Amino acid sequence: MNKPAYPALDLSLATTTPLEHRPSKITHAMLADPANYSADGISIDILIPPVLKGADLTAVADAWASAIQRDRAVILGMGAHPIKVGLSRLIVDLIERGYINGLAGTGAVALHDWEMAIHGHTSEEVKDGLPEGRFGMASDTAVAYWKAVELAQRENYGLGQAVGCLLSTASNNVGPSILATCYNCAVPTTLHVTIGADTAHMHPGSDGGSLGLAAMRDFLVLGQLVTHLDDGGLYINLGSAVTLPEVFLKAINIARNITGTPHKIVTANFDMLQHYRPSQNVVDRPTQPDGRGYRITGHHEVMFPLLYAMVRKRLN
Repeated sequence: MNKPAYPALDLSLATTTPLEHRPSKITHAMLADPANYSADGISIDILIPPVLKGADLTAVADAWASAIQRDRAVILGMGAHPIKVGLSRLIVDLIERGYINGLAGTGAVALHDWEMAIHGHTSEEVKDGLPEGRFGMASDTAVAYWKAVELAQRENYGLGQAVGCLLSTASNNVGPSILATCYNCAVPTTLHVTIGADTAHMHPGSDGGSLGLAAMRDFLVLGQLVTHLDDGGLYINLGSAVTLPEVFLKAINIARNITGTPHKIVTANFDMLQHYRPSQNVVDRPTQPDGRGYRITGHHEVMFPLLYAMVRKRLN
């Protein structure tokens, strides 16, 4: 006879609070804004010496421009940190220009992108809410997240497409949305969820079964998407130290298993520290034996605007 199931928490007993009552660390007024930026004039490249990481950053910008010009994929893989440091408008602009044609994110991307789009602010101080269990308990965000999971079930969407669809039809957006822009521009978008890692998973009504189906759908979409990296496409890992490097490696493998592609790909890892998994699973392993991988170390709010300017100049 089987033993009884282990005791577990009852999420219906959780206490939540409206998002309007939660202080946030970043607002839409703090976002980098490309509206008045011009790619005309002298390139910033002349200030970057062609040695060491200067040469690597230039090579990534060259690879990005080459991929777009040769109709190869440019896939941006990102954690939520780029949203939390003010990069949403730059990413939206690149998507609208056709310079990003695939996006993979962690589950937290859905939460922070939704908060920024609907409420114009996001990112809380974890240490302030944790002692009393208030961290991540904003009800508005979780309700929207699980509505997207329900939509994914009805339409056979992945979570990325479902969140983008809901945000694209929202009538009260006050800030930019990366996921809505992807949906409107028909850019395939996938979100790769680790159950228990996102704040929405702590809320009443959480449905891990439906979420798992949506996440599996997104993995298969990414597996198809990476085939377009073949022969010079570019994958950038921006601020995901564990989840996306693991998912990307498996997506590359199963794509090669089923389709024989991609090969000769270019990858780059942008982060404040160079961790093991991005180094191995993004930069080194997938690019062997015939591709190229780059490691660019620095804060996202500095390095990505610099790369943005370099790419814009090349494709101007």
